[in-house]
Amino acid sequence: LLSYLYVCPSNQRKIMVLTDPEFESSVLISTDEGASYQKYRLSFFILSLLFHPMEEDWALAYSHDQKLYSSVDFGRKWQLIHEHVTPNRFYWSVAGLDKEPDLIHMEAHTPDGNVQYVTCRAQMCTEANRNYPFPGYIDISSLVVQDDYIFIQVPTSGRATYYVSYKRDSFIQIKLPKYSLPKDLHIVSTDEKQVFAAVQEWNQNDTYNLYLSDTRGIFFTLAMENVKTTKGIGGNQMLDLYEVAGIKGMLIANKRQDNQVKTYITYNKGRDWRLLQAPTADLDGNDIHCILPFCSLHLQLQGSENPYVSGAISSKSSVPGIIVATGNIGPELSYNNVGMFITSDAGNSWRPIFEEEHNIWFLDKGGALVAVKQPSVPTRHLWVSFDEGRQWTQHSFSSVPLFVDGVL
Repeated sequence: LLSYLYVCPSNQRKIMVLTDPEFESSVLISTDEGASYQKYRLSFFILSLLFHPMEEDWALAYSHDQKLYSSVDFGRKWQLIHEHVTPNRFYWSVAGLDKEPDLIHMEAHTPDGNVQYVTCRAQMCTEANRNYPFPGYIDISSLVVQDDYIFIQVPTSGRATYYVSYKRDSFIQIKLPKYSLPKDLHIVSTDEKQVFAAVQEWNQNDTYNLYLSDTRGIFFTLAMENVKTTKGIGGNQMLDLYEVAGIKGMLIANKRQDNQVKTYITYNKGRDWRLLQAPTADLDGNDIHCILPFCSLHLQLQGSENPYVSGAISSKSSVPGIIVATGNIGPELSYNNVGMFITSDAGNSWRPIFEEEHNIWFLDKGGALVAVKQPSVPTRHLWVSFDEGRQWTQHSFSSVPLFVDGVL
């Protein structure tokens, strides 16, 4: 029984398939796009994999008992790197910044329960070969290594304290405006030599404020207040903020204001925001009378936690400017009377494509769109478009209606 399939990002002919740990612990390896597989037994259960961005045979494996392993032969042999590593807080080296391509950044627990930022080489991580770039302890799940920056949070009484390292220089405390009293900070993006961060202030419960930094990531200024959050699986707060793929600096956010939530778009990473212009006509060609700022298009911005479902909004870097989303037209965001909308010009104008919610996927690097009704209703059909959603052709994939849980 198989549990997960991974495709190597730097060589898509190479595939790693994990077996279900309830039955056995093995990995199936293919170097010919899945035409043939070799099976290798493991002495541990893999919870997640992280491939090296450039070296196709290098991978990190995180086990169910919080141990981190490395492989330099595409999963055939594994070597223990470190025990008691925080989930999802381990990173490969960044080219051009870290001297060794096999350097690993990770957050690990000490025997007495404290947390440290640790670095070492993938195949040489004995205690003597480990480094500790930050001199003290850090808060759990706070290490972020992204582009030119490394971020950590330090345990202090009262106000949370955050530090940043720019281009691997010494850590410097992040400076938010004096009126800001943060209790949580989330890094949204670090491209274009700027940090875009979401901060939850001491008096906020279900909203965050967005801040933009200088080049070094030290000084921050306010970009937008009161961005809405949505409760995700497991009760986590998910920020209603979407980074559009393929266009740097373009984001869409749902802002709470005057007991309403409205959708805004920015093309310069939060310096300027505007409402979305609603479509001029519905699917039947009837005029839609929706005048800004009293009426606009509002979008649901939750991504999918399931890799086989598209989520409420999707875009693809290979087709910059095309965005598909679930939304509604009116004075505020609503989860009733929703439909599907598409833009081909990076959010300047929008068209309706379905009156009901659908999962929509990009195929052929964006040359085609495939749509299937939401899985709450069984269906025999899927829809395909080759002209950016202007015309859709129906295809039957079953003689009886089926519940479609996902598409691969």
